[in-house]
Formats: sequence, C-alpha cells, structure tokens
Amino acid sequence: MKGWILGGIASTGVLAAVLFAATGLTAQQTASWPLSIVTIPAPSASKSGEPQLTASDRGVLLSWIEHDGSKTTLRFAERTPTGWTEPRTVASGDDWSVNAIDVPSVLRLANGTLVAQWLQKSGRGMHANEVRLSYAKDEGRTWAPSFTPHRNSTQSERLFASLFQMPGSRLGLIWLEGPGMGSGTGDAARSGHNNHPTGADHAHQPPSGQQGHDAHGGRGVTSGSGAMGGGGAMTLRFASFDPAWKQTAAMPIDLRVCECCSTAAVATSEGVLAAYRNRSDDEVRDIYVSRLARGHWTEPAVVQPDNWRIPACPINGPALSTSGRNVVIAWYTVKQDQGHAYLAFSRDAGRTFSQPVRLDDGASLGRVDVEVLPDGSALATWIEFADGRSEFRARRVATDGARSASLTVTGLAGGRTGGVPRVARHGDELVFAWTESSGGAGQVRTAVARVPSGLTR
Repeated sequence: MKGWILGGIASTGVLAAVLFAATGLTAQQTASWPLSIVTIPAPSASKSGEPQLTASDRGVLLSWIEHDGSKTTLRFAERTPTGWTEPRTVASGDDWSVNAIDVPSVLRLANGTLVAQWLQKSGRGMHANEVRLSYAKDEGRTWAPSFTPHRNSTQSERLFASLFQMPGSRLGLIWLEGPGMGSGTGDAARSGHNNHPTGADHAHQPPSGQQGHDAHGGRGVTSGSGAMGGGGAMTLRFASFDPAWKQTAAMPIDLRVCECCSTAAVATSEGVLAAYRNRSDDEVRDIYVSRLARGHWTEPAVVQPDNWRIPACPINGPALSTSGRNVVIAWYTVKQDQGHAYLAFSRDAGRTFSQPVRLDDGASLGRVDVEVLPDGSALATWIEFADGRSEFRARRVATDGARSASLTVTGLAGGRTGGVPRVARHGDELVFAWTESSGGAGQVRTAVARVPSGLTR
C-alpha cells in the first residue's frame, strides 16, 4: 500500500495530501481515499492559543484565547460557506485559570443559543477555581452575566469541563471537581485531588515518545492521598440547565477519577455518554464510560483494560464522536514504556466497544481527537512522536478496523506548549485547528478538507 503523497505550496498556503491505495486489499488496507487539506487564514489574532472546535447543525465553531499581558480574552468565530465570520468576544479577565490543555469552549444549542465555558479563579489558593458559564441569544453580540454549575460554596479545584446538547435545547456539562480547600460540606468537600497540569514536562520523551506526567510527589501528595496532603479523590460531576437557565440536575458520576485528564461527552440517540480517565485504588488509569439513563448515571465501565498503572496523571483524556447509536472513542495509553493512541467503535450507544485499533505509526504523545464520517468510519487525529519531532497526524479507520495510511497535517512544538490539536466535521467538511508556536509566542492556525464523496472501505 502506498503512503500519503504530500505536496506543499508555500506561496498559496496549501498543504495537499493524497492517499493512493494499492489493489488487492488486506485486513489492514483500505480502498483509495483521496484527501486534500488546505490551510486557511485563522480568525484569531497573534498571541493566541488554546483552540477548541464544536459542531452544530449550523456549522463548526472555533473558540480560542487571546493574551494581552495578564488579561485573557475568550473569542470565537463560525465557519460558513464563505469562510470564518468576524471574531466576537465572549468574556475577558485577569483572574482566569489558563493552560494549553484545559481550554474554554463555545457551543451552539439546537435553538440557536450560544453557550461558553471557561475556568476562573475563585480564591487565593493556587488551585481554587470554578467553571464559569455564559450564554448569548443574539449570535454572540451580548453575553449574560456568568454563573457556575456548582452547588457548594467551597473553594475547590474544578477542571476540564465538557459541554453538550441535551434534548429540548437543554445544556449538559461534566467536569472534574476536587475537595474543598477549607471548611465545607457535601461529597465535593470530602473527595478530590489537586494536581493541575502545570509546570514543565519532565518524563522522558525520547526514545519512547511518552509525554510528561504530573506526579503526585513534589505537590505535597503521595499515591493514595488527597489534595494538599488531605484525603479524598478527584470526582467527575454532571449538571444540566433548561432553556430558561434553571439548573435541573447536579450529581456525581464517579467519585474517584484521574486528577487532570480531560473529559468528553456526547449525546447519542439513546442518551448521553461520558468518557474519562479513571483512577483505581492501585493506580490503574484506564478509560471508562458511563451513560445517563432515566436520569441516573450507569455504573462506570472500562472501554479497554489497558491496565496502565502509573502513580501520576498522564494529562491525556479521551475523545468521543457520535452519529445516532454509533459511537467512536479515541484515547492514549502506555504499553511497554511506549506511548500509543487507540480507537474503538460502539454500535450500541457506548454499552460495548470493538477491539481497539492502534492509530499511531511508531509512538504517540496522545492528544487525540476523532470524528464519525458519513459512512460510519472515523477520522482520528493524534500527536505522533517520530525522530525527535512532534507531528499532528490523522488517518481514517473503517468499522472493520482497516486503516488508511497516516497523514501529517503539520509539525508541532513539543511537550504541552503546543496544546491539543482539534478536528470537527460539519457535512462533508473537516476543520482542523492547532497552535503554532514560534519564539515563545503562539498563533492559532486552521485548515479544512472535503470528505471524499462515495466513501468506501
């Protein structure tokens, strides 16, 4: 099977990639699937980063952060047939909790309302922060005063919120929540862990390609202990709001999860599915899912028993995409001291999953994303670590596990500074976003591709 043939035209900003598959397919080959990726001007300014993509029936929304000294501003634009709309501002402040991995987002609900989330400091403690929410009903021209989904007033660490559409234009979200840092009541005050993804990467990348982890040691925490040397574990929580912005639910999903790995959630035709990295009592940190069924979350279940035991946080969460009952999940793990990215399919709304398909070619830093394609296959992205370099790569995976050759979208800065590359789909258009770093400054970049018509496996 021939690999991707890359051709870049610097003067026009075009990065083209065409896949030519050989005849005589095997289980690890696919039919020809030509794909052309074209870089397009991003709507973001210089000194920007932390991109996120969400999709609705209207199109793809790109959100990002712009930095001006200590001031942080959340902005967004929408992809239209004629290009990106003019950027609009959601909110700004000098008391936000910002890093390249845990990023804000903007989501369009079915009734057209725009919703945004970001993290804001809530006290003097290093890790005291809260999820802030706001909404706009006029295409983002004006935004309501921000509010939180938290039903306790303790100073706690909250991280990695994921927004999703619920039936009836309701908003749902999940997030990680640690214990109260002072006096407080409720399970949130008794359980949690404060191990935010800060500091430099320190785990060995070469030769394994394994990215840095936040170890419990060095933060006043040892394996099995809680935040700031106290007891408890980081929790995964859920809340929902009706179209009038009355909070209609607030409950825990799992009372012991990995401390600083991102969450993911999608609304299937049979209810909401949440995915996250679990944390067992003996420090196994595999990917788990739970379904919202009849107002309650099901018992969490492992997607694939990788049995990755590590007394630290990998800072690497799963990604989900859905179409009806069909779900695809991507995640990162380490096997034999080598980082790898994987993908699996579900045909029953996340109750069960297929055997995993490996995504990377040699070694991966994770940072996965995934989109279901019109024929039920998936387009997955990850960061490949090869020859001392980090690359944003993508490939198509068919439902029978057959893979296309991988495509290098762009090179990336190493470690966490490059953040998490993104992909989203609306109709037959794929949108890619990433942060390009140069001289210590970041700039959000975007590219698009058309899903080839008549997809075959």
